[in-house]
Amino acid sequence: MARFAVLLLLTAPLLVAAQFGGGFFEHLFERGDHQQQRQQDVGSDSSWYRQVYHQAHCSKYLCPGTLSCVDRATHCPCAFPDNEVKFELSDGSKICVSKTGKPDVITKRVELARKGQL
Repeated sequence: MARFAVLLLLTAPLLVAAQFGGGFFEHLFERGDHQQQRQQDVGSDSSWYRQVYHQAHCSKYLCPGTLSCVDRATHCPCAFPDNEVKFELSDGSKICVSKTGKPDVITKRVELARKGQL
């Protein structure tokens, strides 16, 4: 009877691995590896951004700040639209300004900056 118990203990992992396709334990431990990778800081250089930028496909205009594909540069969205207001400038560019403070104050300050009075 003791031999049967030892044999069962030795063959049980093989039976479990066969039942789950052999990849059960690999997937179990992979999840932990992916969670650790997500918690790592991104590099201090711009190589990740450049790689994503060069892989992005856009037949129109690729916004450098958000990697959005739009018709023209002034259509680029702000990176954080919940916290920023977009203003189009007369030279065809756009800026994103923090929404801190009252919306009317932000608009007036941007208008003063456009006129060179700020």
